[in-house]
Amino acid sequence: MGAIQKPKQTKLERARDFLKGGGVSREDSDDELGTEDYPWEWMYEDDNHEDIKNGTKKRKSTAAADSTVIGARMGLFECRLGDAVLLKSEAGSEAWVGIVQHFFEDEETGDKMANFMWFSTPNEIRNKAKKRTDALEHELYISLNYDDNPLESINGKALILSPDAYAKKFPKGTVPRNSKLFGKVFICRRGCNTRTATYTEEFVWEDIYREFDNIYDLEDLIKAGTKETRKKQRAPKRSDLEEFVADDDEEGGPRTPKKRRKFNDAVTPTSKRKELTPRKFLTPSHKRIVVKKALEFTPLGTRILSPTALSSPFQVARNQLHVSSVPATLPCREEEFSEVYNHLEKAITDGTGSCIYIAGTPGTGKTATVREVIAQLNASVQAEELDDFIFVEINGMKVTDPHQSYSLLWEALREERVSPAHALDLLEREFSAPSPRRVPCVVLMDELDQLVTKNQSVMYNFFNWPGLRHSRLIVLAVANTMDLPERTLSNKISSRLGLYRITFKGYTHAQLIQIIESRLANAPGNIVHPDAIQFASRKVAAVSGDARRALDICRRAVEIAESESATQDTQGDAPGTPSKKGRGLKATGDTPLKKGLGKQHTVTIATIKQAINEATSSPLQQYLRALPLASKLFLAALLARVRRSGIGEVMVGDVLDEARTLGLLTELAPIHDVLLLEGKHDGDGDERRAATKTNGSGAAPRVIGMESAIMGLAEAGIVGVESRKGERARRVRLGVGDEEVRLALKDDEEVKGLGFGS
Repeated sequence: MGAIQKPKQTKLERARDFLKGGGVSREDSDDELGTEDYPWEWMYEDDNHEDIKNGTKKRKSTAAADSTVIGARMGLFECRLGDAVLLKSEAGSEAWVGIVQHFFEDEETGDKMANFMWFSTPNEIRNKAKKRTDALEHELYISLNYDDNPLESINGKALILSPDAYAKKFPKGTVPRNSKLFGKVFICRRGCNTRTATYTEEFVWEDIYREFDNIYDLEDLIKAGTKETRKKQRAPKRSDLEEFVADDDEEGGPRTPKKRRKFNDAVTPTSKRKELTPRKFLTPSHKRIVVKKALEFTPLGTRILSPTALSSPFQVARNQLHVSSVPATLPCREEEFSEVYNHLEKAITDGTGSCIYIAGTPGTGKTATVREVIAQLNASVQAEELDDFIFVEINGMKVTDPHQSYSLLWEALREERVSPAHALDLLEREFSAPSPRRVPCVVLMDELDQLVTKNQSVMYNFFNWPGLRHSRLIVLAVANTMDLPERTLSNKISSRLGLYRITFKGYTHAQLIQIIESRLANAPGNIVHPDAIQFASRKVAAVSGDARRALDICRRAVEIAESESATQDTQGDAPGTPSKKGRGLKATGDTPLKKGLGKQHTVTIATIKQAINEATSSPLQQYLRALPLASKLFLAALLARVRRSGIGEVMVGDVLDEARTLGLLTELAPIHDVLLLEGKHDGDGDERRAATKTNGSGAAPRVIGMESAIMGLAEAGIVGVESRKGERARRVRLGVGDEEVRLALKDDEEVKGLGFGS
């Protein structure tokens, strides 16, 4: 018989599938609860006599204040501890099935709640290799997944039977549509751990579970027959245990047998509500973030590197020092790593929402630490030691509109691309509706200040959703300023962000040394001198403590040393081919092969200084340092004349006289030997024209090359020169800031002592 093809889904059906979470088929909704919306009320142990007339009740015997809650009632509908019930799903035609574990009231909202032990459908098993293929129609697996939901989500009672009991009760194999049990009868013959796709041996449901007193035997059977996924929690401290015992034995609070068994779980309670057991939540439609197929481009010509270049110590050092290189370990951030890891692990394990605000100056390892934490948590998931979770990173610098964050989050949750407005509506419904097996989602919001909008709606939604009961959304907000919530965000957003903040301080020089040395540990040879590493670390730590800046400086220093080494090798003899003589010297270590590697340069403090100057200087300063000597002397004379006269515009003749005076007073040999050179003959016999000026009986030298220097500076915009006849009668002024000129030339050896340092 050929397989029946399923009809193509419409847009409305696909939209409904967005909100499905693995529930069972359900058609007659709310038939047991009636149409009247009565309030839920507790049923106590000694509350056995009631008159119920027309949906109202009148109690004849008053229950004691310390009576144990054994059930809940809404109108004519009642459910008790141990009952299998149906719960409303996001999709109206589906429902969840669970066993009532205990009743309680929410301390914050006062809502009446219940904790449920959930059944799982065969479709929820995500491991296709281990998934059983012999599932019966209407079969469910009992699991150790737990969740708290309001009583308003209860949709009716369910009947759980073994296969033999089902066949005996319904000989035709189906429940009649006109029966009150239609859509409420299910088969259970195995327990299952949906995370590890492990099953218990087949059992008879009526022999394993008959009433609430058998719930612990059922749990033990599932634990023994399936593989655990979560690590064992640490044993509570004695003080924590004593406090928990005192709370549990306090008079006036409802107590159930489950609370007495809490001590065996060895988990420190985190709230007065007392979570029962670790919960695991799975969504059948959840997968990892889909990596879309990249666009294919015409490949460019590939440059083939020689093996020598790839194995060069300089190449290895540059690769290790690159900021994009992922190190094996993340040094100097152990405390922050542990704090973020513990907070995320607890939130994922408990299935609760949370917000963390991480602040620090740029380059202090905020994003790198969070990514390392996520990598470690993923490793725990792969090792089946932690519940699964979804991770999505939203970088404010990579989105053109902050509202695109909604689309990115929905795509990570359901692998569907929708518009931001549609994604916002779907996310609101997703996080507001109960879902027993929703997978926790961790959202990294990097560059938070770029996601601020005029009405701050994006911030409000992302920080408000983790506070919803069923969201299981964990938001990590990363920003460069500590006071961003108080300075930029409104009070309603700051309050939802919470008080849990982690500050990443700038790296100290000792920490920067450790980071750089850890990067260079795998580089062959001592390319970077320890003193150079310490010098670079102290320079960066004194300004910002930015690790990326320190790595960039050291990487540039390695490039400078590599360039100098290559220049020296080029000027020397080229390495020859191996000869008999060379092979004979190889044993003694005197091989002439690769002479240049034996003379390779080492990064010293001077190299680091050169790299720092390049990193901290502007293009204007780099241009000023590359000027010829005559131009630098003219700038020195111009600054001196402006400082002496106090006027921004001076005569060119006055600047030339100032340049001649500075040249006569300075002890710099290049100026005396070149710019002030009088009539002499060079080695080729050509007589250089004497640049002299005769005054009376003596000859005073004139600085040559000034006119070309003036024209070059004017063309570059460094100075402005008046256009008129007569060289000395023109006016000249500085076209850039005098501080820029002094900062660029104060350490220049060619013009040392000409007044740039003052």
